Amino acid sequence: MVAAVWARQSGRVGLVILAVLMVTAVVGVLLPAAPIDLVGRFAPPGVHHPLGTDALGRDLLWRVAQGAAVALPVALVTVGLALVIGAGLGMVSARAPAIVSGMVLILFDGLGAFPTLLLALAAVALLGPGLGVLIVVIGASLVPQFGRVARAQTLVVRSAPFMEAARASGASEPRLLVWQIAPNIAARMLILACLNLPGVIAIEAGLSFLGVGIPPPAPSWGGLLFEAYVHLDRSPWGVVAASLALILATLGFTLVGEALRRGLGLERDDE
Repeated sequence: MVAAVWARQSGRVGLVILAVLMVTAVVGVLLPAAPIDLVGRFAPPGVHHPLGTDALGRDLLWRVAQGAAVALPVALVTVGLALVIGAGLGMVSARAPAIVSGMVLILFDGLGAFPTLLLALAAVALLGPGLGVLIVVIGASLVPQFGRVARAQTLVVRSAPFMEAARASGASEPRLLVWQIAPNIAARMLILACLNLPGVIAIEAGLSFLGVGIPPPAPSWGGLLFEAYVHLDRSPWGVVAASLALILATLGFTLVGEALRRGLGLERDDE
């Protein structure tokens, strides 16, 4: 799949962007908290501070790197959980009796009835802000998307010749799901995951911007954006730094997802 992405120029650009973001996130994990320097607050970009400094004189590039160490793992874990749970439920519902299939579809309809941001705000109001709450709530809201795609693709491949051959060899139902169906729908699920990752990053940043996301002092691009917005009349560089990080993350995952879709010859309707 990586070769299919790399074969396209947009895919190469996306992979390079994601590689830079991943390295930035690793560096952000290793860095200590950005040092405070009140003398150098609101400094413009320069040799010592490539993106400038914030209201406390902290290096913005330093803070963006630490925000990447939060945003990317949160997005990957959230989408990964939604993919595994949604795909599992979708495949099972396509092969299960009608009553079980109906219950799973009702679950999908119930989870999909609420906008993700609204559901996250309600959960945070009830349970309080926290990393675990965000991952569970945002992941749950994405489960129906992965579930419906997995169910539709399972219905398509269930009568394929390789499925008949596997049944004739005595393969059990769980074995059919894991070794026959899952590999054949994996490409579409991975594309959907890539296209959902920017949305998860944006939702986490939006909640942190509103003050109900990841609580400080944990770094967050949304928190950085809010702090910069408060002091926008003094310096625009904080807004620029946080916005640039969000734009690059969105662009990278979107380019990779689209390049993978085109490289594998999958039409958008298949998703």
